[in-house]
Amino acid sequence: MTDLRELLGIRHPIVLAPFGGLSSVVLTAAVSEAGGLGSYGLYGYDGERIRRTAAELRRATSAPFALNIWLPTGDEVAPDERHDGYAQALTPYFAEVGLTPPPRPERYLPPLDEQLAAVWDAAPAALSVVFGVPAPEVVAEAHRRGIRVIGTATTVAEAVALERGGVDAVVATGTEAAGHRVSFLRPASESLVGLFSLLPQVVDAVSVPVIAAGGIADRRGVAAAFALGASGVQVGTPFLVTRESAANDAHRAAIRSTAADETVLTRAMSGRLARGARNRAVAGIEKDGAIAPFPAQNWLTGRFRAVAGERGMGDLQSLWLGQSAPLARGESAADVFSELQAGLPT
Repeated sequence: MTDLRELLGIRHPIVLAPFGGLSSVVLTAAVSEAGGLGSYGLYGYDGERIRRTAAELRRATSAPFALNIWLPTGDEVAPDERHDGYAQALTPYFAEVGLTPPPRPERYLPPLDEQLAAVWDAAPAALSVVFGVPAPEVVAEAHRRGIRVIGTATTVAEAVALERGGVDAVVATGTEAAGHRVSFLRPASESLVGLFSLLPQVVDAVSVPVIAAGGIADRRGVAAAFALGASGVQVGTPFLVTRESAANDAHRAAIRSTAADETVLTRAMSGRLARGARNRAVAGIEKDGAIAPFPAQNWLTGRFRAVAGERGMGDLQSLWLGQSAPLARGESAADVFSELQAGLPT
């Protein structure tokens, strides 16, 4: 099997999880400079913003980094006559931050082709994808440009599909992980496999390097992942709490105070299943039961979440965090990276 470090041009097999909406250039660069693979999530970014972000990353580091995109699954809704009804259901939350329900936009998300064109221009070391298998022409174009492709699986079957699709490495992400469950062969609610069950089965099923994700927060988790056959680890929540991340103080406080059994899987904020803290907005939206499909719900809640984030109103934010949040203790990216590195095999 190819060594992950050789594959990606990195010194240590530690990958920063890509945060949709919470990535920062400073954190991505810090992980890359430390010898890992810094990743930057491009959810919702149009081509111009991707090019601008990539230029900022290039100025911040000359080391390899990954850019991450969400693949369309085919069930995404477009803005239509239902938009106003979806927006009205969230009126109390808009009102709380001084907004009125927003009118229907031209689009909820930029087209994939626009994002990919910008990624090709950016020429990252790796393109990582979630929610599916990239099309053959996408894999071929990435490889033509010397870009490695990393897929993400929540089940063994998804890992096999990704390998057959030509990806260079697979992230096996357990249900402990923060944020969205990125299942694509079966519904996310039917694909909830813990990392310790998922990882060795994926390692046995594919021949490409497997990166373990979900619940890894310190040297013990790293050592366990490698004992189960991982070629690398991908870590999110411990880096999200550091001062280099784009998380605000309310989000950091939630990470430090939420017990493993207090995290929830919810569709309230985005319309897709994701793990985070159960705050007032999540509880209220779930109770009302009026949750729009993805990406309408994500776009709508994003309007009040952005303002809430600026004001530090944690009750109205998406407080994504994983089940190992209580183990996220590092103050800086260097602290976290050093702790993870201590668990790598010698």
